Amino acid sequence: MTQSVAVWLLIVVALVSANLPFLTERVFALLPYRRGGAAVAKPFWLRLIEVLASYLVVGAIGFAFETSLGNRFSQGWQFYAITLSLYLVMAYPGFVYRYLYRRASRKSD
Repeated sequence: MTQSVAVWLLIVVALVSANLPFLTERVFALLPYRRGGAAVAKPFWLRLIEVLASYLVVGAIGFAFETSLGNRFSQGWQFYAITLSLYLVMAYPGFVYRYLYRRASRKSD
């Protein structure tokens, strides 16, 4: 795999995984969220945990790509703060769809 293919693949995986918690009611897109035996909407705190967990998974994939393509570079806290901020920006379209767009369209109906 070339470096440019790895970078684009990582960007696509990050974009999909950042928005997935907001687009589905399943926990980690696998298990239905139930309370009292009935399926209910996931709370925001669970969606946030899913976003943070998927950030760690995407980071691990990025490090695997970096290691397979050459030397792995050590990173400071600044790198992780910036990449987490960028990951949250990638999750913004899903957040808008879940909490802002759908609510506004329901009020106009």
